[in-house]
Amino acid sequence: MTAHPSASERSDAVESFLSMLAVERGASANTLDAYRRDLEATRAAIGDPAFADADALASLGAAWSGLAASSLARRCSALRQFFGFLIDEGLREDDPSTALPRPRIRRPLPRLLSQDEVARFLARAEEEAAGDEPRAVRLLCLLELLYGSGLRASELVALPVNAVPRDAPFLHVTGKGGQQRMVPVSGRARQALSRWLVLRAPGSRFLFPSHGASGHVTRVRLFQLLRDLAVGADIDPTRVSPHVLRHAFATHLLEGGADLRVLQTLLGHADISTTQIYTHVDSARLVALVNARHPLARPQQT
Repeated sequence: MTAHPSASERSDAVESFLSMLAVERGASANTLDAYRRDLEATRAAIGDPAFADADALASLGAAWSGLAASSLARRCSALRQFFGFLIDEGLREDDPSTALPRPRIRRPLPRLLSQDEVARFLARAEEEAAGDEPRAVRLLCLLELLYGSGLRASELVALPVNAVPRDAPFLHVTGKGGQQRMVPVSGRARQALSRWLVLRAPGSRFLFPSHGASGHVTRVRLFQLLRDLAVGADIDPTRVSPHVLRHAFATHLLEGGADLRVLQTLLGHADISTTQIYTHVDSARLVALVNARHPLARPQQT
């Protein structure tokens, strides 16, 4: 039986849920926007989700039949968390979310650039930055940090200047959910950072300032800059994005023998299962490792 909230609680349930995500879980603005869109899509399909019953939730599979499986799974996940919140707050006694569709999705393997392609990409950026033109040096620095430290685009563009310590070869990064971690900076990236700090206009708290509303280079602008650079490096620009370079960082480290737990820490993954996707990418190296190290793979001595 459903415990009916008051009219004010009914209208405020979604906002209260989003406030909880922000305060208790440290959800980012992008995450909150995604949850809000999912709950608004539910309201458009079946009315106020705070009062939805199992039959209404079961009907969402047909209502959202045109969605990709991954998008449907994300919406259902948002709703399960929303109903868990209602129960915790005493606004409902039952949990109808068991009636939600459960689409089967396969996490796609990340798009990759080879080590040779990344080398061409970096060489082109270095060539353009040879004359110390500020925008070119800035792009070289952004690229070196994406590939050299495996940062997310959102983490990189919003880096404050004080995230770069003077003497230690690490960055202080605030990732998803407000989680902080130390990220090592390669020697190449430190050189690019040193060049950029000399050329960077003062007066902003951001490492990569901009005149836009955010105060820093946006993720969209970073994406555009990388694709423009790809054309000059003779790489298909549709294969290039900040996330592809993060994937390249992870995959190339794994190819070099990095431990999966270390990689998890560097990437800022909360769950090791997220990091494990890279073991599928590097399957050829894993097969070679088993053949070389497993005792049953060694020739039998007679």
